[in-house]
Amino acid sequence: MDEQTLIERAKQGDVEAFEILINEHQKRIYNIAFKMLGNQEDALDLSQEVLIKIFKNIHKFHGSSKFSTWVYRVATNTCLDEIKKRRKHTTYSIDERMQTEDGDLATDIPDTSPTPEATAIQKDIQKILYDGINQLGDEHKKVIILRDLNGFSYEYIAKILKCSEGTVKSRISRARKRLKKILSENMELFDGFIVK
Repeated sequence: MDEQTLIERAKQGDVEAFEILINEHQKRIYNIAFKMLGNQEDALDLSQEVLIKIFKNIHKFHGSSKFSTWVYRVATNTCLDEIKKRRKHTTYSIDERMQTEDGDLATDIPDTSPTPEATAIQKDIQKILYDGINQLGDEHKKVIILRDLNGFSYEYIAKILKCSEGTVKSRISRARKRLKKILSENMELFDGFIVK
């Protein structure tokens, strides 16, 4: 079954067609959520929210862009909405431990680095990078995550954000300069790591 047929069937409420249609996009949706939110549990929860939102709103997809472009736009905007909500509430660092009724709970992102030293360095870099990205405005955060963390092309990002490629390139350039400035304040932890 081709994509257009699956879309039409999903618009009619066919759950099986929707599952086939969305299957190839689930990993990328999760990756976007993980890179924007910084932990696995939140990324899984938000990925499910994105899938539900796409299923409920698939009738709004009219084919003016590729289906995948529309899907990643929904994912990106859902993540940004969640980040905005969290700014209004208490947040926890991804490296802090949380107290629960059942005791101490680690909220670290599992790391498969081979040595404890490499793990510690990687966590420091990751935390500084995510903290730096979170200090960027939404416009710059989107393009950094879509381009540098997810590897989307300028053309594809332009379609997702509904703007020109020139605007995307300009935003990426300004975002990288701003991020470089933010990261340079913590450069001693990078031990030779250079932001380009």
